Amino acid sequence: MADAPEQWDGTTERLVDFAERARFDALPADTIHECKRRLIDTFASALGAYDEPLSGMARAAARRSRGDVEATVWGSEITTTPEAAAFANGVMVRLLDISDTYLGKSRGHPSDMTSGLLALAESVRADGKSLINAIVLAYDVYCSFCKAVDINSKGWDQPVYSVLGCVLGAGKLLGLTRAQMGNAVSLALAPNMALAQSRRGHLSSWKGCAGANASRNAVFAALLAQDGFTGPTAVFEGDGGMWEAIGRFDWPLPEGTHMISETHIKALPVCYHGQSPVEAALEMRTRVNVDQIESIEVDAYKTAVMMMGADASRWAPSTRETADHSLPYCVSIALLDGKVTNQSFAPSRLTDPAVAKLMRKVKVREDQRLSNLYPEGAPGRVTLRMMSGEAHTAEIRYPTGHAKSPMNDGAVERKFHDMCGTRLSEAQRIALLKAIWNLEQASDVGRDVVRLTSKS
Repeated sequence: MADAPEQWDGTTERLVDFAERARFDALPADTIHECKRRLIDTFASALGAYDEPLSGMARAAARRSRGDVEATVWGSEITTTPEAAAFANGVMVRLLDISDTYLGKSRGHPSDMTSGLLALAESVRADGKSLINAIVLAYDVYCSFCKAVDINSKGWDQPVYSVLGCVLGAGKLLGLTRAQMGNAVSLALAPNMALAQSRRGHLSSWKGCAGANASRNAVFAALLAQDGFTGPTAVFEGDGGMWEAIGRFDWPLPEGTHMISETHIKALPVCYHGQSPVEAALEMRTRVNVDQIESIEVDAYKTAVMMMGADASRWAPSTRETADHSLPYCVSIALLDGKVTNQSFAPSRLTDPAVAKLMRKVKVREDQRLSNLYPEGAPGRVTLRMMSGEAHTAEIRYPTGHAKSPMNDGAVERKFHDMCGTRLSEAQRIALLKAIWNLEQASDVGRDVVRLTSKS
C-alpha cells in the first residue's frame, strides 16, 4: 500500500483492494432489493427477541457505555457507544435463531454483521446508499470466505468470518485510507480468532452472543485504525498468522456478482440444518395421529447430524440454545404442536414429559444421498412409522426461505409484522418497512431508519 509503512501480505492487499472497488452506483437493482429484504429480516429477528432475558442483559451492558458518539439500541430509548450498540443489537438478532444463513464449505449467519454496520452508520450519520454498499460488501467477504474454507472443522468459530466482513464494511462507512483499512483488517483478525467450542456440546448463552461480539470487535478495530493504531502486517500469511493456524487456502472474491442473494432466510426459529426435517414433520402433522406413532426416522446430511443429533445433549436439552439445535426436540415439538415458535422453547416445554416421550421414538442418521446434496441444498427426510404398520414420509431439499425456495416480499413482511408485533405498534412497523424499502433515499440512517424502532 502506497501510504503503509511496510508491505502487507497478499490476502490483506486483496481484501483492501476489493473494499476500495465497492460502490453503490455499481450495485445491480436486484442486489439492492435483496439487501433491503435481509435488513427487514434482521430487524424482525432482533425485535422479536427484545423481551428475552438475555436481550435485557445485553441492554444493561450497553447502558454502562456512553461516549461522545452514540448509537441506538433497537426498540428502546437507550443510546450508547457504537461498539456497545453493535453487541446489544447483535445479541437480539441471533437470540431466537431465526436470522439468515449462508452455507458453503462452512456456514454461518452473515446478518450478525448488520448490527455493527448499522451502529456505525448511525454514529457517523451515513446515508442509506452508503449503508447498502457496506452491507453488500460485508456479505460478499463473509460468504466468499465461508465458501472458500471450512475453519469450523479446524476448531475455529464462525465469528472469524463475521469480524472480517464487518470490519471491511465498517472501514468503508468510515472512509478509511488504504493504510487504515489494512490496519483495520489486521486489528480485527489478530485478537479475535474465536473458538468453535462455543457451538459444541451443551450450548450456553454465548452461542447466540458470539456473532454479536464479532460485530462489536469489528467496529472497535475500524475505529482504532481510524485513530492511528496499527496491526501486524502479515496477519494471514506470516509467521503465526491465520495460514499457520488453519492451513493455507485460496480465497476467490466475487467478481461481477454479489453473494447476499445466496443467503437463506429462515421460516422457523431452529438451527438452519433442522429447517427441512422440521418442515417435513409439520407437513405430515395433519395426516397422522401423533399418539399412534411407533417410531420417527430423521434422515439428514452429515453436518445436520453432527450439529443437531450426534451429541448426547441434543437428546436431553436443558436450555433453549441446545433445544433449537436438537433434531429430536424440534421434530417432536412440530409433531405435537403443529407449529414451532419462540414459545416452543419455554422452560415448561423443555421439561414436558410428552415431549420427552416422543423424543425417545426419534432416530437420527446420515443419508449419504442427502449429504451429497449439501450445501447446494439443505435436505431432510422424516419417516413416521405407525403402530398400524403404515409409514408416512416427507422429504424437503430446499426449505422455505432457501435461496432456491425464497420467501416473496409479502412473506418477509409478514414475518416482520409477526416478530415485531409485541414491541412496535402497527404504525411503527409500517413506517419502518417504508423506510427500509426506500433506504437509498435516506440521508441519515439513524434519523430516517434506526430511531423508528424506538418505543413510542
